[in-house]
Amino acid sequence: MMNATAIAFDRQGQMYVSSRYDGAVYRVAPNGTMTTYAEGMGVATGIAFDREQNLYVGDRSGTIFKIGRDQQVFVFATLEPSVSAYHIAFGPQGDLFVTGPTTSSFDAVYRIDPQGNVHTFYRGLGRPQGIAFDAAGNLYVAASLSGKRGIVKITPEGKAGIEVAGHGLVGLAFAPGKSAVLATNNAVHHLAWNVQGLPLLPE
Repeated sequence: MMNATAIAFDRQGQMYVSSRYDGAVYRVAPNGTMTTYAEGMGVATGIAFDREQNLYVGDRSGTIFKIGRDQQVFVFATLEPSVSAYHIAFGPQGDLFVTGPTTSSFDAVYRIDPQGNVHTFYRGLGRPQGIAFDAAGNLYVAASLSGKRGIVKITPEGKAGIEVAGHGLVGLAFAPGKSAVLATNNAVHHLAWNVQGLPLLPE
């Protein structure tokens, strides 16, 4: 697969991978066999499932596509073209959160409600990338805040602070046992952390 960009798993544990090379999402079997799940989505980047197992795909142009369980594709929401929608995740209330790093030091995290309306959740981050929620509804973003790089915690009320400092952090995911996996451009790290992550698949 060329330029595999994002990975998501459905409720049955099936893996899906987006490719920004050909604008497609592939379903990958446990033996590595790939089949095309959906295509024609520009420069496909971040992907995530909602409660009803619809798959959402970010396009580098700022479009968020929704793929129904019948594999029909339509436009769910549109961000400003400079937002690449590289990283997406669902919050505990069913809203979709999106980051797209630009050259600005004042980038935003966007919240898209179930009707596709786009809201600015927080603005003031440098190159926000990977995102994940904890069980209390706090959002964690790999980003720079006030010139410092690391994992930024943003509360539901919009209060932000650096929780983990680290140069080059670009991604994160919560893991079992109150821990997290953090990614830089060239390494993956495991961090024991007294934070309970929100399940990746909403109930």
